[in-house]
Amino acid sequence: MIGNAQACVLGAQDEPAVRDFLSEHPVDGCLIAARVQGQGMVGAAGTSGEFCAYYGDGGLRAVWLDGPSVVLVGAEEDADRVVEVFLERSSQRPRRCSSIVGPAHLVRPLWAALSSRWGPARDVRPNQPLMALDSSPLIEPRSEVRRVRRAELDILMPAATAMFREEVGVDPAAGDGGASYRNRVAELIDTGRCLAWIESGEVLFKAELGAVSDRACQIQGIWVRPDLRGRGIGSSGTAAVAAVALAEVAPVVSLYVNDFNAAAKAAYARVGFAQVGTFASVLF
Repeated sequence: MIGNAQACVLGAQDEPAVRDFLSEHPVDGCLIAARVQGQGMVGAAGTSGEFCAYYGDGGLRAVWLDGPSVVLVGAEEDADRVVEVFLERSSQRPRRCSSIVGPAHLVRPLWAALSSRWGPARDVRPNQPLMALDSSPLIEPRSEVRRVRRAELDILMPAATAMFREEVGVDPAAGDGGASYRNRVAELIDTGRCLAWIESGEVLFKAELGAVSDRACQIQGIWVRPDLRGRGIGSSGTAAVAAVALAEVAPVVSLYVNDFNAAAKAAYARVGFAQVGTFASVLF
C-alpha cells in the first residue's frame, strides 16, 4: 500500500486509484491500462512484472510497469522526479527488460540516466509520433480486411514474423524457436484482435489491436507485402482496422510510428489520425 510514500510497488488494493489515473491518460496510458484491465494489478516480478507509482503533490502522478518491458505513463512536469524515484528502485540491479517505452518526456531522461548501467541499447527511437483517431476514417476502408480465423494461423505467421523482423530488428524465432511468438499471435487471433487481407492463401496486409482498454486501443504490427507497397494498401487497410476498432472495441484508436518513416506518417494522416503526443522507445 502506498500510504505516505512517494514511490512504491502497487498491489490489488491500489487498482481503483490507478484506474482513475489512467482514465486521464486514455491514449498515452493505453499500454498500461490494457494490462490492468486484462489481468489486474497482481503480477510476479520477473514474469509479468510489477506495477510501481510515484505520488506527488495532489496524488498519483505516474505509473510504470516494471517487467519484460518497462512501460511508463505520467505528466511531463513530473519527469525529473519520476526518473529519480525509478533510479532509486532500479538502477542498482541488472537490466531485465527487453525494452523501455512510453511518453518521450519520461523515456528520454530515464534512458540518459540509465544508459551507463543498462546499456548499450540495440536501438533508441527518441521521437515516435503518437497518433489517435476518434471518428470515422477519412478514406474508404479496405473491404477485404477482416478478422483472422484460428485455422489461418499458419498462413499469417510468415507475415507476422516478417513484420517483427522489420519493426523490432530481431528474429522472433530466436531463443525458443518462435513458440512464444506463435502463441502470442494465436492469442490475438483467438481474441479477435488480428485483422488481415488474405487472398489465395497469402497475406497482403495485416495489423492487430495489440493493446485494448475500455477507453482506447492501439494498432500495432501493421504490415503490407513488400511488392504491394506504395499502392495505398497500408492506409486503406489501416482505415479498415480503425473502423472495426471504433465500432466494436473502444472510442479512440491510436498508434505510434517512427518519425523517420515519412510514408507511414503520411498514410496514417490520410486515414485521419492526428498527433496527440510523442513516444520514445529503447530496444535491447
